[in-house]
Amino acid sequence: MKTANLAIVFTDIKGFTERTSRQTLEQNQRMLQAHHALLAPLFKAFGGRIVKSIGDAFLATFESPTQAVLSGVAIQDRLWHYNRGVPEAEQLHVRVAINVGEVRLEANDVFGEPVNIAARVEGIAEAGEVYFTEAVYLAMNKAEVPSREVGAFELKGIPGKIRVFQVPRAPYRVEAPGAGAIAEAPGEESLPPYGNLGLSRVPESLLDGGGDLSALGQRAAALGQRAAAGAVVLGQQATVLGRQARTAGGSLVSRMMDALRARGVQGPAGLSPRTLKVLAVGGCVAVLSGVGLVVLTRDPALRAIGAVESAPKAERDPLVKEARRIIGEEKDAGRRFYLQGRLDEAQENTRRSLDDYARAVKAGSAHAEDRIAELLAHPQCGVRSAAVDAVRSLKLKSALGALEDLAETRGADDGTGGLFGVGKCDSQAAAQSALKVFKD
Repeated sequence: MKTANLAIVFTDIKGFTERTSRQTLEQNQRMLQAHHALLAPLFKAFGGRIVKSIGDAFLATFESPTQAVLSGVAIQDRLWHYNRGVPEAEQLHVRVAINVGEVRLEANDVFGEPVNIAARVEGIAEAGEVYFTEAVYLAMNKAEVPSREVGAFELKGIPGKIRVFQVPRAPYRVEAPGAGAIAEAPGEESLPPYGNLGLSRVPESLLDGGGDLSALGQRAAALGQRAAAGAVVLGQQATVLGRQARTAGGSLVSRMMDALRARGVQGPAGLSPRTLKVLAVGGCVAVLSGVGLVVLTRDPALRAIGAVESAPKAERDPLVKEARRIIGEEKDAGRRFYLQGRLDEAQENTRRSLDDYARAVKAGSAHAEDRIAELLAHPQCGVRSAAVDAVRSLKLKSALGALEDLAETRGADDGTGGLFGVGKCDSQAAAQSALKVFKD
């Protein structure tokens, strides 16, 4: 298992779900294209690597905590420039949250408690702000980036309180001992909120040749629309498939999938729900391009599972057979069981997949643990309840956050099923009961 000490950055758009529910698909495409065109170059400029980019959210990693924070303030300043030149309805207001720690690197993805904490901090961050944990504060160069403590927070699924800091607005007073002021800004109205502290370090070539930032997103959106018109549409139009998933790690893929699906909104290239679910399979990389959402993977097993998931039921049999053959060649038992579970899900046998995931967890698969936690937010009560049973029997502490979410929120179909009122499904009650096992 490969690990690395990295800074984890999460960003997302404030009010994205509500906004997509009242905009047309064309307007949503323009918004997402502008969002990507504005933010993606800044991650690159500060040495970041975009791990996932779906809909309104980014997950990026940096080797330097200082560079991660600088990218955050650069993002906020660039959006300030952009928002000054567009109508209020088209403005973008983004939250930035950062944590640092040792993470697992698996199949072009990152896992571990540092990722979970960053996701939870993003949940409390304010739009237009850059929030980061005490771990980042202790590791970063305080002479380069000013800071101010926000407070100590209890984050769901995370033991103990986490101290959270933010970058204060310009003009700055650096809190590093012996350091002078970094910048003297004449006022908030004449300069962006962070005084171009990070943005001034970005080459103009990465900022659309130094052109008008307010027009950048609009031009990118127009190009994206023209390209998307000629793109191959993958799958059928989506129907609303469920509610927002918040797993123990704040599972980014599930959250962003639900954000795209909210109120029937499709992915940028008209991707079907089945295609979107392929993104949740470990080893996939998702990026936004001029033609919309592009999914790439070199793993033959994941490609085979994705092919099953995207195919009509009448055409699946030979694809399933091929996927099973490839999975059968996997020597690692944990990964083999995990992939079999994903194949079960591709065939819409989600409850059966939980048996495979349980075996995978026992064989040491971290991916399977994450997936069981995600299934606690499945739209079907029976699946949620089966996932609760798996969490309880395996005593998965990594799923505690998702279990607490389910215990607090009653599913839309809880209380249904059964005969004459007997044997009704109640996943919320099941989650509340399971939590007692962990407390005892």
